[in-house]
This record gives sequence, C-alpha cells and structure tokens, in this order.
Amino acid sequence: MTHPVNGLHHVTAIASSAQGNLDFYAKVLGLRFIKKTVNFDDPGTYHLYYGDEHGHPGSVMTFFPWTELPRGRAGTGEVGITQFSVPEGSLDFWAQRLDAHGVSAASRETVLGDERIVFDDPDGTRLALVERTGDTRAPWLADGIGEDAAIRGFLGVTLVLGEAEATAAILTGLMNYRETRRDGALRRLQSNGDSAAGIVDIITAPELSPARQGAGRVHHVAFSVPGVADHKAIRTRLAEAGISVTPQIDRDYFMAIYFRTPGGVLFEIATDEPGFTRDEPLESLGQSLCLPAQHEALRTQLERDLPPLTT
Repeated sequence: MTHPVNGLHHVTAIASSAQGNLDFYAKVLGLRFIKKTVNFDDPGTYHLYYGDEHGHPGSVMTFFPWTELPRGRAGTGEVGITQFSVPEGSLDFWAQRLDAHGVSAASRETVLGDERIVFDDPDGTRLALVERTGDTRAPWLADGIGEDAAIRGFLGVTLVLGEAEATAAILTGLMNYRETRRDGALRRLQSNGDSAAGIVDIITAPELSPARQGAGRVHHVAFSVPGVADHKAIRTRLAEAGISVTPQIDRDYFMAIYFRTPGGVLFEIATDEPGFTRDEPLESLGQSLCLPAQHEALRTQLERDLPPLTT
C-alpha cells in the first residue's frame, strides 16, 4: 500500500432540519460552515459540511437533512458517539454553554481516562466533547468561544456492535489501527498514522437491537488517505481480502469508496485531495450553493426548492 489509512476524514449523519442543524453546529458548537451543496445521489436534499477553517480531514462533520425521515433508533451496527477534541480544562465552559442553549441531559464522565461531556444534538445524534492535551490543531473561533475552549476537530468515533471481532480485524489487519486498551465490553483502537483524529472505540453490546436509520443517526464514517494512488491501493487491499467495496467515486472534494463492515457500519475511505477550496475561495467557504457538474443544470430548480439558510 502506498500510504496507510491515517485516521478519520469525516462523519456523516442525518438531520431533520437544515436550518436547525446549521444553528446548532455553527452557532452552538462553533464549527465553521464550510460547504453548502447537495446529496450527489439525491440532489433535492442538501449536504451540509462543518469543520475547521479549511475543512481539514479529521475535522469535518456532514449532514443530510432528510426532513421526511422519522427519528432513527439507537442500537448496534452504527457509530454511537462522535467524539470531538477540546482543550484541557474547557469542560466547565462547555457545560455552561450547552445548558444556556437548552441542551438537556448533558453528562460528565470519564472513559478510558478521558474526561468528557456526552450529549445529543437536536435530532438525537450523540456527541462527546473530550478533553485532550497536546492537540495543536488550529481551531475555528466562533462568537463566544475562545481558543482555550474551541473544538479542534475529531478525536474519534465509538462504534456500537453486536459482535466486534470481524470489524476490529478489518481495522487492525487492513486499515492501520492497533488495539491499545480494553475495559470490559469497550476496546480502543488507535491509528498508526499521525492524525489527531485517530481513535475508534468499539462497544460490544449483543443485547441491543440493531439501529434503525433516521434523523439523529450516523449514516457513515469516513477514513483518510492522502491521494488517489493511496486510495486505489487501499481499495485493492480491501478487495483482495474479500470485502465488497465500491469503485472509486468522485465526490468533487475527495474520492470515495464505500463498504459495509461485518458489524453493520458503513465505512468510507476518502482522499485528502483536492479539498473544499476547489470551487470556493477559503475566505468564503459555505456562502454559495455549490453543485457537482452533473447537477449544475438543476441549479435554478434547486435554488427555488431548497429551503433558504441563514448563517
């Protein structure tokens, strides 16, 4: 393989309201709104992206606001928690900010030595803000959130699986992860790459029912490789191991391949190139409706039918 998988690229979840989603992730959590486009496979639906200033891999949370879907159900075969990295000593600030914005049932806990706040977004997507020392990634600074508290990007994700061994074997055998800790039904895998978004926690919970997709559930989790040659190499590696993986798909901002893990979670592997400035300058990311070439002919219709967004 030219280059190993390096950690997370992005996490994509389902929302019920485009504006409500934007208000929470940009205005409450303080992420930068970096891209307003459409679902390439369902262009009548937005695809909204949030991240750091540049939308670096390992910082990007994205959403499909499918308003017609009911709320999903938590369970096995999904990303149960998306973990963000925040500076040491910032959890009191976040507890107060979440409370002030009406986020209920936020809880403080310690998991594998990490101090964190766990809470749900307005649709029920479970998130964690985890204190980490030494995370040198530059944050996006939104109103009311200083550098001493701002989100740096992802720390990782927590997979909830009925059976964990086969999925863990793919991560450790093919995707450059190693197991570093266990605590009962929880195990931690860490990327051997240099990404600060390098953690995959796995909870084995055979007593739970399978998750049901809908608002508030994660659709897929994407992992990062640098370029197209690396992408082609990891696809070959997966296919040779007997995994049913899609062809390389051009998503404009990255190349993508997808495969369903034995535990039921949809994995994507995405390239770091070309990034989110391919169709907008850095200073105005997220301000225009950006469309892939195959949907440009629909622009007039989409600009009329998609709900307006207030940033």
